[in-house]
Amino acid sequence: METAGESGVQPAIPDAPNLQPEEDYPSTCQSASPEDGGERITPIDQAEIFRALEVLERDSLAIAGSFTSLFASLRIALSEATNCSVDHMQCFSDAAGHLQESVLDAATKGNRYINSCLRLNQEMKGVDNLAMQLKILRRNVDALDSAVSRVVRLP
Repeated sequence: METAGESGVQPAIPDAPNLQPEEDYPSTCQSASPEDGGERITPIDQAEIFRALEVLERDSLAIAGSFTSLFASLRIALSEATNCSVDHMQCFSDAAGHLQESVLDAATKGNRYINSCLRLNQEMKGVDNLAMQLKILRRNVDALDSAVSRVVRLP
């Protein structure tokens, strides 16, 4: 199979100058003479047209293959990005769930600690009265001890 360079016909490139030399090909059609009252028919080389069409067809197939490959690559990249996003969202959801559990656990423990402190504070209010009673009791015991010591030393 010939490629575009081997056939002598270059593929059509938009906005590119025609680099092919202009050649006169022998006509395959009969031209009518102006005397016969007919119109002048330009020479057409069907083989060259078929070669140009072959090149055009090959280039079109190559472009279609490139587009197919490009779209397949884009589909794969989008699929990977989507899968990555879904994985990240699941990871974020799991992390948020664990964080929520930890916060609830910490709040529960904090409330227990605060309630224990309040209970201890209430109990400590009664300790002040008990401490006062102990001071009074100690003075009385000290007074009794002094009295017993005086009595025992007397003889």
